[in-house]
Amino acid sequence: MKIAVVDGQGGGIGRIIVEKLRREMGEMCEIIGLGTNSIATSLMLKAGANEGATGENAVVYSVPRVDIIVGSVAIIAANSYSGELTPRMAEAIATADAIKVLMPLNRYGIEITGTVDEPLPIQVDKLVGRIKDLVMSES
Repeated sequence: MKIAVVDGQGGGIGRIIVEKLRREMGEMCEIIGLGTNSIATSLMLKAGANEGATGENAVVYSVPRVDIIVGSVAIIAANSYSGELTPRMAEAIATADAIKVLMPLNRYGIEITGTVDEPLPIQVDKLVGRIKDLVMSES
């Protein structure tokens, strides 16, 4: 199972997601760290991603080739991450056939009602739990 983790700016969210996925799932999945910048990609690689790629073309090319796309809900919003996530990236992610498992971080002017604004580690735990369920159901 191929999982793309998409992040930008400082790459902290992506790093935490990749670390937790690798710890919980071991080698059961291939993780691709897709960064809007090289810092984010580098942190995801150091955290245990199998591959990494940076920038608009890397995201647009890669997301149709994975089974699950992971990140903040901002990855489907054009110009989020202070403009690092381009409209073309957001469209590619949103229209990909992959399952999207997104955390409802209330940032970048996006608020999702009906969700609890929990600390990042708790949201990552829930996200990884959902991905584990998805991977196990495919096995």
